[in-house]
Amino acid sequence: MAASEQTVEESDGFTVDAFHRGDFHLVQPSRRGHRAGTDAMMLAAAVPGSFRGRLADLGAGAGAAGLAVASRCPDANVVLIENAPEMADFARRSLALPENTGLASRGSVLEADVQLADGDRRAAGLADFSFDWAIMNPPFNRPGDRASPDALRRYAHVMNDHNVFDSWLRTAGWIVKPGGGVAVIARPESLQPILAGMHPYFGAQEVKALHPRSDKAATRIIVRAIRGSNRPLSILPPLFLHAEGSDRFTAEADDINNGRASLFGD
Repeated sequence: MAASEQTVEESDGFTVDAFHRGDFHLVQPSRRGHRAGTDAMMLAAAVPGSFRGRLADLGAGAGAAGLAVASRCPDANVVLIENAPEMADFARRSLALPENTGLASRGSVLEADVQLADGDRRAAGLADFSFDWAIMNPPFNRPGDRASPDALRRYAHVMNDHNVFDSWLRTAGWIVKPGGGVAVIARPESLQPILAGMHPYFGAQEVKALHPRSDKAATRIIVRAIRGSNRPLSILPPLFLHAEGSDRFTAEADDINNGRASLFGD
């Protein structure tokens, strides 16, 4: 999807980018690894605006989605959980930026593998029922897809096994408290494995499709759900990102992308 940041500084190997119209900034690699954009902002917007509590950003990269939640929800505390040391370092540098002074005290970085088994997961700092929400943007490109030659970017984008949603959602199912929430962004073709991975832990699933335009098929879905709920699945009205014949965001998409509104209207 289109990028949503504005670069305010560029140096050798990294940029500093403003999100939410300057409400927070991100240090991220300029030529290697994953660069955050609209996907991260839409994922963050799946968290209700009234959220207060502790949130896990699983596979946080440089921290864009988690920091976007902290920017929009003043009572949120976020833990940016990232396994790649280089990306975890970018997340720490993001928290240390002077522009992020207002939210840095509500953020921290944890280097851990989201796919660890139970005992190892707890030992890594991901204790059972220790979070009120979890958000995730797992690697959802298939191994057979055209992949980047950059290993760090490939690590962020390409599934390392076909059970990636099952393992990531299993972790979310253990670390999120009963009544807490989860949200995941992926391609539409991943809906079935996402729902299957959520089934043992999460109910009340809500599916939101993101379409480039009203005449185009969805390129992303966001699924959110509640830990322990028995309410059935809901398919919600889609979000169209751009008006026909324009590359500009619609007013609704622009507000959501810039932290002025929730993707699910709450």
